[in-house]
Amino acid sequence: MTTQPTTLNLAALSAPSVPRHQVLAAVRALMPPRPLEVHEARSIAERQAGRLRNLLDLDGPMVDLDAVASLPRLQVRSQVGLPVSGFSEWSRSRWVIAVNGDDHWTRRRFTLAHELKHVLDNPYIEMLYPGRDGAPSGQRAETICDYFAACLLMPRLAVKAAWGQGNQRPDDLAAHFGVSRAAMGLRLHQLGLTSTRRRCGGVGSLSKNRRYERAAPSAAWPSLRLATAQGSLT
Repeated sequence: MTTQPTTLNLAALSAPSVPRHQVLAAVRALMPPRPLEVHEARSIAERQAGRLRNLLDLDGPMVDLDAVASLPRLQVRSQVGLPVSGFSEWSRSRWVIAVNGDDHWTRRRFTLAHELKHVLDNPYIEMLYPGRDGAPSGQRAETICDYFAACLLMPRLAVKAAWGQGNQRPDDLAAHFGVSRAAMGLRLHQLGLTSTRRRCGGVGSLSKNRRYERAAPSAAWPSLRLATAQGSLT
């Protein structure tokens, strides 16, 4: 008797199996409801970014943030004239993330990813990041949101692969991943590929009313993938 070989459908095995309306909950489930040490918070943020990429099948170096913006119970909008780079708040049974339409397109991408981490953390926000070593809880939360954004937009393995292939100019890498040169420089430093200065600020206390804001830089796009710097989101 001849047995036909079994062919594995690798695409099916790797395809996301979580319904879209459960994606945020599945990513949030990686967060333990207790105070976190710095190394724990960073590790969990990176794991959450990886799970989100996997569940939404976010392949390629420049993450398509339209897939994030179209998740159920999440509304993302570009708004000119904001006094901050972005904010997130719970309103009318959904999360609203607004990004400053006046910001450069790469900053808008980073802001969206940053605010998404606030959304993920919200159920446990008052316990996750207690003040430590002179850093108030709000500042710790902002720093972790930045770290999550970096992990989502500039995944460790992808950055190291590009670096190993000879793409080692920060400007080129920034364009490759759709981020600012400053964000790319900091990520390279986080991964031990270069040495650079930190560029983050902070806030003093956490929001208790389900609203979070990302500070404006010291100085409505065609799609949230932001492949170009032209256009606006309406």
